[in-house]
Amino acid sequence: MTLGHFVAQARETLRTGGVPPDEAAGDAEFLARHALGCDLTQYVLSRDRLPPSEFPQRFTALINRRLQREPVSQIVGSREFWGLEFEVTRDVLTPRPETELIVEVALETFPRNAAIVIMDVGTGSGCLAVALATEFRSATVIASDISPAALEVAQRNAARHAVADRIDFRLTDLLDGVAERADLIVSNPPYVASRDSVSLPPEVREFEPDIALFAGPDGLGVYRRLFPIAAERLRTGGRLIVEVGYGQATVVPALAAGSGWRVERAREDLQGITRTIVFYR
Repeated sequence: MTLGHFVAQARETLRTGGVPPDEAAGDAEFLARHALGCDLTQYVLSRDRLPPSEFPQRFTALINRRLQREPVSQIVGSREFWGLEFEVTRDVLTPRPETELIVEVALETFPRNAAIVIMDVGTGSGCLAVALATEFRSATVIASDISPAALEVAQRNAARHAVADRIDFRLTDLLDGVAERADLIVSNPPYVASRDSVSLPPEVREFEPDIALFAGPDGLGVYRRLFPIAAERLRTGGRLIVEVGYGQATVVPALAAGSGWRVERAREDLQGITRTIVFYR
């Protein structure tokens, strides 16, 4: 069979095996490219050719892992975020496109050459801390996480993108023990209600860390603790930018108001869902 036939067959295998139809085709092609070690252009040029002899075994093994609903990011061990490649393991959330809105809004708020202090609360893979450090070359970044395993992944990602010397990683809960004050605090905190766990896709529920997903029965537990402590760490004129979940665009600002925060603006994702809120005091 040609490479294209292998991929078409795998697409149908994934689709009938329960992988969402809108993901099956892209996943099959991406895993084929990974098995071949080629880029998109090389793949397109090779679709009508016979693949190397070792390809079927490698590709089948990858497709079988996907059939178990393991996310592609963990199968290949990486995911692109803000044009940068990030290591991904089961200890961290897979970086998602909507989280890039935080970086976009930060760039709208501060000039790139600003010598600001940035705090990334719950850094996970380090995608926000690293992306912001690459954009704000004069900034210093403090990135915190309660998970030692996640911090190890984040540190490797910082080293990969040559910003490790400007990111201070802290093993702590939120900003506990952090004495510095920041111009910009960002966070993509856990915001899924524990009662909603059964509704999550298996790729999320079974393969991503609970500690990075769930925040109590209503999903708001981390926000309740974050807003007061962030208020103590922010410099005059600073901003707090957070990601919020579906249906939280009203309740999260209401919680923030109790700590003196006001909404400056909000941004929606491509589905029209409010995902990013900018707060000031």
